[in-house]
Amino acid sequence: MNGAHTGRRAAPDVAAPDEFATDEFATDEFARDDVAHDGIPPDEPARGELWRTVVRTMGEVLVTSGLIVLLFVVYELFVTDFLNGRVQEDLNREVHAEWEADPPVLGSQIPGDAFAVLHIPRLGADYQRVVLEGTAYADLKDGPGHYTESALPGEVGNVAIAGHRTTYGSPFRDLDRVQPGDPIVVETADSWFVYRVLGDPATGDYTGDPSGIPGQQIVVPTDVQVINPTPNAAADAPATGSYLTLTTCHPRFSARERLIVHAVLDGAGMSKADLPAGPPALTEG
Repeated sequence: MNGAHTGRRAAPDVAAPDEFATDEFATDEFARDDVAHDGIPPDEPARGELWRTVVRTMGEVLVTSGLIVLLFVVYELFVTDFLNGRVQEDLNREVHAEWEADPPVLGSQIPGDAFAVLHIPRLGADYQRVVLEGTAYADLKDGPGHYTESALPGEVGNVAIAGHRTTYGSPFRDLDRVQPGDPIVVETADSWFVYRVLGDPATGDYTGDPSGIPGQQIVVPTDVQVINPTPNAAADAPATGSYLTLTTCHPRFSARERLIVHAVLDGAGMSKADLPAGPPALTEG
C-alpha cells in the first residue's frame, strides 16, 4: 500500500553493548507495559489503522464517483435518445395535425415551436425529424433547430439547421454518410422542398460543384461563415442561390469541431396538395 505505514517500523538506534549486557535491562525494560515487545510504541497501530481508514474511504469515494459518471454517460447516450424518440413522435403527430387542420396552422417562427420536418432518405426510408425554431439548448434537446436569422425553406439564401450528433435523439449522428447528389427534403405546412448535397455525384467528390461550395466540410466552432446567405462567403454578401446547411458536432462524442453539410435547392417547391405522400426524392437512398 503506497504511502501507508505497515504497522511496524525500525527499532531505535542500537544502544551501547554494555547496556544490553545486564539481565536487569533485558528483564525490566521489556517487561514494561508501555513499550511493545517488538520495540514499537503502542500508538503506532492506531496510526496505521487511521491511514487504512483514509485510504479505504478515498477508494469508496472514487468508486462512487466513477459510478455516478458512468450513470451520467448512460443517461446522456441512451436515456436521452429514448426520451427524445417519444418527444419527436409527439411533435410529429402534433405538427401534422395542425397542418391538416382547416384552416391549416402554418410554420411558426416562435422559438421552440415546430418549424418544419426534415427527411434524409440516405439515413433511412423512415428518417424524419421535426425541426424546431431556434438553436438554444432547450430547442436542440427536442430535435434539430433552425438558426433564427437564416432563410426559410425555398427562399433565396441559406436555410441553416443544427442538430446533436450524440444524445437527445442524435438526429445527425450519421450525417457524415450523405453523399454528393443525395436529396434532403424539407417539409413545411403546404410544400415539399428538395435540396441536393453539393459536390460531384459521379466521383463522390464533395468539392466538385461549380459553385465552389463544398458538400461537406469540417470546421472549428468559430467558423460561422458556413451559415451565411451564401455558405463561406461574407455575411453581408448577397445570396447566390437557395441553400441548405446542416451543422453538428465532430467527431462523435466531441464538440471540438463541426461537421457541415451544404445542399442546394433542386427546382421549385412542390405543393403537398398535389403530392400528399411526398416527392419521388423521398424514396431515393
